[in-house]
Amino acid sequence: MPEDAPTPVDFWFDPLCPWAWITSRWILEVQEQRPIDVRWHVMSLAVLNEDKDIPENYRRMLADAWGPVRVCVAAEQKNGPEVLGRLYTELGTRRHHERQKFDRAFFEASLTAAGLDPALADAAESTDYDDAVRASHKDGIDRVGQEVGTPVIEVEGHAFFGPVVTPIPRGEAAVKLFDGVLAVASTPGFFELKRTRTEDPSFD
Repeated sequence: MPEDAPTPVDFWFDPLCPWAWITSRWILEVQEQRPIDVRWHVMSLAVLNEDKDIPENYRRMLADAWGPVRVCVAAEQKNGPEVLGRLYTELGTRRHHERQKFDRAFFEASLTAAGLDPALADAAESTDYDDAVRASHKDGIDRVGQEVGTPVIEVEGHAFFGPVVTPIPRGEAAVKLFDGVLAVASTPGFFELKRTRTEDPSFD
């Protein structure tokens, strides 16, 4: 890689997750100030939790998680991985800021706004893309292990879950967090740093 080439940052997301949404807006903030190239990938909370003992209300919520990741994979297969970033932005804005539900109109509007074929909304109800969803999910989760959530990020061979943060760090604070996360993630033998969440997600 040329010395002046941007550093690849691989980011696995599930559009359902508000915490991943915040982290995704943070990494885009970093991208405006640092030479990084964010590459987007799908992961699935439904797949991650399908064999776990989770509360029934959470399992019911995860039933809605298949539609958006299927649509993302369908768009990626038809148009290439470079469309995932802008599609995720459209999905996340409608879901997390506008509180819209995942339905046909939601997917068609998101696809159209991202410059993609609204007919890709068909994928939300199709199992044809599930193997590809699982493969993309496995690619990300294999880098960090099963006891994590979304997002998963990898930078120069250092993969980690998170960071889980609210509200969205901006400006210098965004870069400071990025440098700190990388310093921790690249430390040999480092595995965990965590504290109890005391705030709900804020998208400011």
